[in-house]
Amino acid sequence: MAQLRDGFQSRLGFVLAAAGAAVGLGNIWGFPTQAANHGGGAFLLVYFIVIFLLALPALYTELYLGHQAQSNPVNALRQAWKEKAPKIGAGAGYLGLLGAIIMLSFYSIVAGWMLAFSLEPLSRLFGFEQASEFLKSDSTLRNFIFTPLMLLLTASIILKGVKSGIETWSRRLMPMLLLLLIALIAYIATLDGASEGFSAYLVPDFSKVTDPDLVIAAMGQAFFSLSLGVGCMMIYGSYLKPNENLPKLTLSVAALDTGVAFLAGLLIVPAIFVAQHNGVEVFQDGKLVGEGRLIFAVLPELFSSMGAIGLWVGLTFFVLMSIASVTSTISSTEIPVSFLVESHGMQRKGATWLVTAIVFSVSSTIIVNFEWLFGLVITLLTQYQLPLMGLFYFVTVGWIWKRGNQLSLECKGAHYWFAQYVRFVCPILMTAVFLNVAFK
Repeated sequence: MAQLRDGFQSRLGFVLAAAGAAVGLGNIWGFPTQAANHGGGAFLLVYFIVIFLLALPALYTELYLGHQAQSNPVNALRQAWKEKAPKIGAGAGYLGLLGAIIMLSFYSIVAGWMLAFSLEPLSRLFGFEQASEFLKSDSTLRNFIFTPLMLLLTASIILKGVKSGIETWSRRLMPMLLLLLIALIAYIATLDGASEGFSAYLVPDFSKVTDPDLVIAAMGQAFFSLSLGVGCMMIYGSYLKPNENLPKLTLSVAALDTGVAFLAGLLIVPAIFVAQHNGVEVFQDGKLVGEGRLIFAVLPELFSSMGAIGLWVGLTFFVLMSIASVTSTISSTEIPVSFLVESHGMQRKGATWLVTAIVFSVSSTIIVNFEWLFGLVITLLTQYQLPLMGLFYFVTVGWIWKRGNQLSLECKGAHYWFAQYVRFVCPILMTAVFLNVAFK
């Protein structure tokens, strides 16, 4: 069965796809916002430390589970818990599956916003002012147009499978994302106020490094930005060839993801200070105005203040955001699709359309109950499920899974110490993340 599965054909294809799954709105939207709200350079320094201490082991653990099982997350966790309580393992897999569908449901709505905002500068360029206002509006109709568009775009890639769909498009989209990001940084750096932003972002205030809120915020961001906890990395790990060097690939994925987050900060934080220099209200009582609405409030005002060039900067920025959205939605979609194909014998085409229909129905429910349901769904997923699932993976690899688990056998040297680190230290760090985020 394993040899018949589709899979990645090259290490580069895997790294770009896995980094693409991690590189999303959490990196380009969430990370700079967290950095701006938590001391800039101090947050950046702690974030890098936490990536090494917590996120790297978490990423390796999730990839390792999928790689060893060569199967979808439900089957992988059932196998890992086979000797203790297979129903618990499978139940956790189903919970991750549900989380992936819910994540995809609200993520597709936000991705649709990015698509709409990327078209808005073009509508202004061609004089379609009414269309421009509609694309910027926060309307139910706009959501019902652009959410299914994003779902269809994602489905068109998933339909082609791992090699021809996910890997091929990751090879195209990730370099494009990096080029657009670097081009925007270069342009923003030429504007008045940018130097103050670079200084705030790159020069740490060491008195803030030990701030507990900053440390926990960095831990949470490091974990969430790598798209851990719903099975994205597990399913991608399962598509690797059995003899691949997983530690090296884990480092490559984490380095690319962290690099993009760093570059996003180099773009967004200076852009915030440029906007402030141009008279846009950015900070209030030391915190960003709007926080989560930063991209749709502060930055469009900045682009408008640039004149004609602002149209092209805005277009480039939201195309960048749309690409980041797509690289994440395809990984979330692949989780339930792979489960239906492997566990229920469905054809990929039928499984893809079924998942797309289910996600659209959930997205529609969120859209028509947007005021209270959107925030609730995000809170339940990001503050509760993701850290708890991350903790479950550490416990599974460190304590439950025995047969075939090289980290629980009598390993020696660096493998031994890493196994002990996963067993004892990582669960404590992950519990700290959960308790702080859930009960703050």
